[in-house]
Amino acid sequence: MMTNLFSVFDPCTGYFSLNWISTLLFIFILPFNFWLMPNKIMMFYNVIMILINKEMTSLMKYKGNNMIMISLFMLILINNMWGLLPYVFTSSSHLVFSLSLALPFWLSFMMYGWTNKTNQMFTHLVPFGTPNILMPFMVLIETISNLIRPGSLAVRLTANMIAGHLLMSLLGGTINNIYMMMILMMIILTLMLFELAVSIIQAYVFLTLTTLYSSEI
Repeated sequence: MMTNLFSVFDPCTGYFSLNWISTLLFIFILPFNFWLMPNKIMMFYNVIMILINKEMTSLMKYKGNNMIMISLFMLILINNMWGLLPYVFTSSSHLVFSLSLALPFWLSFMMYGWTNKTNQMFTHLVPFGTPNILMPFMVLIETISNLIRPGSLAVRLTANMIAGHLLMSLLGGTINNIYMMMILMMIILTLMLFELAVSIIQAYVFLTLTTLYSSEI
């Protein structure tokens, strides 16, 4: 039972693991400028870009990094959306996907900060107003909190994407009669709307936390 339940998260499809191709399928649905006037999808896409750009401008003190952050947001958002479709592999439900996004950003922030702003990085380890007796403990706590940041980013995204899928899989396997099926369909439709909201919120949370981590340097 557990093997069948978790088989929807198995990326292996033989020798080539073709399920991971779904990570790049978003390229085919991105709107392109074929015409002089943008279509409705392109207009909606541009509205999202403008809103995210304004949000990043208010959070990030370094100019010019908005494009990579917006690209990160769209990559996570579209992969989360793909997972809501039947028979589509959810790559964002794996730590391989989320860690490969969180770890390079965190490493680049740490390398840049400790190389170019060493004194400022040391001051972050001891918050202002900390008593002298608590300074060694604060350095230890802040160091551990910095080290677990990529893991917390990755686990947060992965756990939230797995939870809803497992719940719908469990509910889908408990159908006994027609009346139970009608009730479960209403519950599953509600869960689908909830998962849609989770997909958007988790992409936004990943983007916001990554931006806040970069603004501390």
